Amino acid sequence: MTVFVALLRAANVGGTGSLPMAELKAICEGLGFSDVKTYIQSGNVLFRSDEAEKTVEERLDEALGKTMGKRPGVMVRSRKELDKLAADAPFPKAKPNFLLVYFLPEKPPGDTLEKMVAPDGEEAKLAGREIYVHYPNGSGRSKLKLPALKTGTSRNLNTVRKLAEMAAAMEGKD
Repeated sequence: MTVFVALLRAANVGGTGSLPMAELKAICEGLGFSDVKTYIQSGNVLFRSDEAEKTVEERLDEALGKTMGKRPGVMVRSRKELDKLAADAPFPKAKPNFLLVYFLPEKPPGDTLEKMVAPDGEEAKLAGREIYVHYPNGSGRSKLKLPALKTGTSRNLNTVRKLAEMAAAMEGKD
């Protein structure tokens, strides 16, 4: 069985999309996923499934939509993808909590960063289906404008590393 990491968009952020992690776990188990584990209250869930990544993503998004009233958007990644994202992180002088990885539903066009407006010195780099963004002053007050980020969900580098570590531990149980 493959270990998947699902990242929910707009779950438990700013008072919208409230979904207790125990409920997220129960939804995943109800879909037949096994060894379900959640990590922090921001829509991160790990599990095993024999299904293909896109099937898992679609089924989970649909089930969450029924519970939450609308589909939140779910991005599913493997441990290897998370390991690579952590290892290849650009901006080596960035604090890990100021470097966000935006997970997108599909690979953005090559000219995506040309549309970026970064008034506070933010830097970005494309990497497959993800975009790294370094917020030198933190993301909370940033005025960054990058339209491609709207369809995705972000996690800071510390969280990406922790999810990769948890997925590796689950794979080690095989």
